[in-house]
Amino acid sequence: MAVFPPVRFLVGAAVILGASTLASAQSLPEGVRLGMSAEALRDAVPDAQRVARPQRLPGGLAGLWRGAPSLIGGLAFDPTFFFSAGALQRVEWLAAADSLPDRGDAAFSALLDWGRARFGTETAARDPGSRYASWATEDTDVYLQRADGAGHATVRLVYKTRVRKDGSEL
Repeated sequence: MAVFPPVRFLVGAAVILGASTLASAQSLPEGVRLGMSAEALRDAVPDAQRVARPQRLPGGLAGLWRGAPSLIGGLAFDPTFFFSAGALQRVEWLAAADSLPDRGDAAFSALLDWGRARFGTETAARDPGSRYASWATEDTDVYLQRADGAGHATVRLVYKTRVRKDGSEL
């Protein structure tokens, strides 16, 4: 008769491994902080690769560097580091969820639980085809989005520099 490890041990190990993977994958990488230079990013994330055709966003943001993917909830999240005016302004993890039966719902839920544990209660929104949650800290905005439309499903987690406007800019 074969001897198998207790099922509770295996389930417990999977939960602990999943939780630690989730926390480390979706926190800013060790040594990375918004506002740092590209040179400092390369020192902090030695495996970061320069992007051949950077994604451009409003405000002069360009996704210039990409890190190694992180596996969460069955999805491979690719981190992209966006710079503007020589400083890191945004870190985005993006995963295509087209191939999963739940279209990324489990990964979104796991990240939502992670965000609640890390930042507290979220500001949430839901409309046809997408779910959205956001949190704000003193200097950073964090948001989580699951979009499912036109045959393409994605889950995205973003850290970005918080932009505060004074009364004269409103």
